[in-house]
Amino acid sequence: MTKIVNHWIGGKTVEGASGTYGPVTDPATGAVTTNVAFATVDEVDAAVAAAKDAYATWGKSSLAKRSTILFKFRALLDANRDAIAELITAEHGKVHSDALGEVARGLEIVELACGITVQLKGELSTEVASRVDVSSIRQPLGVVAGITPFNFPAMVPMWMFPLAIACGNTFVLKPSEKDPSTALKLAELLSEAGLPDGVFNVVNGDKVAVDRLLEHPDVKAISFVGSTPIARYIHTTASANGKRVQALGGAKNHMLVLPDADLDSAADAAVSAAYGSAGERCMAISAVVAVGAIGDELVEKIRERAEKIKIGPGNDPTSEMGPLITAVHRDKVASYVTGAAAEGAEVVLDGSGYTVEGFEDGHWIGISLLDKVPTSAKAYTDEIFGPVLCVLRVDTYDEGVALINSSPFGNGTAIFTRDGGAARRFQMEIEAGMVGVNVPIPVPVGYHSFGGWKDSLFGDHHIYGNDGTHFYTRGKVVTTRWPDPADGPSAVDLGFPRNH
Repeated sequence: MTKIVNHWIGGKTVEGASGTYGPVTDPATGAVTTNVAFATVDEVDAAVAAAKDAYATWGKSSLAKRSTILFKFRALLDANRDAIAELITAEHGKVHSDALGEVARGLEIVELACGITVQLKGELSTEVASRVDVSSIRQPLGVVAGITPFNFPAMVPMWMFPLAIACGNTFVLKPSEKDPSTALKLAELLSEAGLPDGVFNVVNGDKVAVDRLLEHPDVKAISFVGSTPIARYIHTTASANGKRVQALGGAKNHMLVLPDADLDSAADAAVSAAYGSAGERCMAISAVVAVGAIGDELVEKIRERAEKIKIGPGNDPTSEMGPLITAVHRDKVASYVTGAAAEGAEVVLDGSGYTVEGFEDGHWIGISLLDKVPTSAKAYTDEIFGPVLCVLRVDTYDEGVALINSSPFGNGTAIFTRDGGAARRFQMEIEAGMVGVNVPIPVPVGYHSFGGWKDSLFGDHHIYGNDGTHFYTRGKVVTTRWPDPADGPSAVDLGFPRNH
């Protein structure tokens, strides 16, 4: 019997009322295993109303109470790592070890939220004038919402809601309709940890649910992670409705390899960063820029390693890479490979026709490696979001930096070199929000913020870390004068307040 995934509103499961459902498939078999209810405008409104009602008390709750609940949630997450990872594998397709890694990275932000008391400390200046003190405090916004992608159904929501609720907000999550079960599991664990009803809500759905969150007057802020076109739409629409927005978009992450680099380490890093999670990462390395005469040797080392990757179902412990999320996405990724030669690229490895024996109906694609890719080729200009690695050739460091900086994306980038001076110059000159030096996927730890530049981020705040705390709170400055008991009667003074 096909499982039904409904909504989580006001601390309990709420059956979908629209009668409209979306199919959720097992990527390894292609079989529909779940139907997810799509919310109506009224159901989104009900979730926002539950969050607004809960905010009346949660927004005034003590930091000690919030931290206590988050500590319990953290313990429950830790105890349920395998169960959550199994849900991710079943609906997304990534291998179990990768899914466990996703949960671990989400836990980092929960742990950061557990210590929110430090992040929310205010400031105080005394005697700015005679017996006048000025203090700065941060207060929650109210109801906030998160719209999250399919590629990290546990980690990306946990980049948002733990900090949001730790700061005193209430939260409405709209997860991807392609793999929704993880979000409901997180809701259940939050409830088990003692989170009051209505503080965290989940509405499943499509554009109807998204648009209602973007326009709802009681939603004060929107967090989003997804493709650049949708990020731009989210930012434009939500901003026009007076909301605070952090919208993280797509990427084309480059890895610059200098002639002095350890090519074995660079090849290991390129393969891991390009093909991990089947390339369905916004921080995946999708373009290697080889400088000088090392190109042929580097490509050969990448090819040797890539050919050994074992592709299979995510629940098979011997699998290193699983299938793609849907058949439609698989076909789109394959089209970039089959059309590459006509656009001037050299196809070193072609994974477009790959299948796994016994799982022929799964959403399979093999490893693809394209060399000498022109910057005009679609395989280079587009975010593919699959296991396709492009290699570009340049003669000098300066040409490589100019090539990378000309990309409209500025999410993450990396340099591989033994030269500290070159690495320092690179980190200062490159136009990207996250930079790795001999680190291919420079995703910051939880207490530093994640976010890109240019078309990879719309809005003023990066996600989690200090930026996350600032995004989910607003500042207030209080100026106070208390009369001294020895003072005489006060008098009217229409001049500027004296501060000397």
